[in-house]
Amino acid sequence: MKIMHCPLNGPRNISEFSYGGELKAIPDASACSDEAWADYVFFSDNSAGVVTEWWYHTASGYWFLAERNTVTDEIVRTFDASERFPHPDYQDPALPARVNLLPEAISL
Repeated sequence: MKIMHCPLNGPRNISEFSYGGELKAIPDASACSDEAWADYVFFSDNSAGVVTEWWYHTASGYWFLAERNTVTDEIVRTFDASERFPHPDYQDPALPARVNLLPEAISL
């Protein structure tokens, strides 16, 4: 039985997961050609070696990232997507506080 470590649920049987594809940059949908968009949606690099991929834990509905060696099928590590894509509302305590410039925050 192959085990994958889910960052949310811990070690689980690989049958509980679905592959979501390689992690790759999303082209600007409003500016890219149809060919570029089709390339993003339908094609992958299919590189030999360690690749970062999207995985989905079906039981909990949780998407995360995994680094997997495509030659040996070894899962090098798994991690929450926020490690690569921080939430825009997250404020690092080491940084100065953000200024809210939204109209509802301005009182006259």
